[in-house]
Amino acid sequence: MRASKALLTFDVVTLMPEMFLAISDYGVTGRAFKENIVNLNLWNPREFSMDLHKTVDDRTYGGGPGMLMTADPLVKSIEAAKKRQDKLGLKNSKVIHMTPRGKLLSHNEIKRLLSCEGLVIITSRYEGIDERVNNWVDEEVSIGDYVLSGGELPAMTMMDCLIRQLPGVLNDDESATQDSFVNGLLDHSHFTRPEIFKKMKVPEVLLSGDHEKIRLWRLKESLKLTWIKRPDLLAKKLLTKEEARLLEEIQIEQEQGSI
Repeated sequence: MRASKALLTFDVVTLMPEMFLAISDYGVTGRAFKENIVNLNLWNPREFSMDLHKTVDDRTYGGGPGMLMTADPLVKSIEAAKKRQDKLGLKNSKVIHMTPRGKLLSHNEIKRLLSCEGLVIITSRYEGIDERVNNWVDEEVSIGDYVLSGGELPAMTMMDCLIRQLPGVLNDDESATQDSFVNGLLDHSHFTRPEIFKKMKVPEVLLSGDHEKIRLWRLKESLKLTWIKRPDLLAKKLLTKEEARLLEEIQIEQEQGSI
């Protein structure tokens, strides 16, 4: 069991705290929580509601469909979470609201957020939150241009991305440095046993034992997959001379119909 202070602390404001068992109790992230590499505390706004029915939503002014999360329980939740993080002495703590209007989450954004020792994450539901609550929010983050039933899944997505980048979380720390998007490209194709499956054979180069040839094959495969599936990523990447040469080979092979 890890005895030192957690590397990253999450305080999540949510109406559905049970959902977070998926990330705190299972898999790679679950192990990170168990070993105290990361820490999680959940805040349910209903516990801060002052009425008999623990109401946390109401109709919007001006009319329209759906309900809106009210300001008072949310703000009290946020303030309680921030107070906890302040007591822990966490550096560069931020309050983040998971919302479709936020900045799109990317690997670069994950790297930037890793400078924080603490994050207070708001996971809203219904039609969202009273606009005035944003005075307590530092950043808004979105995981994509689509609508979900609430912010819990986006929050867990962001948390998973952050946790796997922390030292000691993955069995092999190099795994995180070789994932898709880390170097601006998609990851290369992977193969495992058996060597032949339904007459489909593992590429010979991967069986050669020649590490330099394998490195070049993987880089070219990564470039090829990115060129075919996500050309928008290549448009934003400054290629090395080696990458530019390999990409030219790929484009020639594509013109010749060999890929």
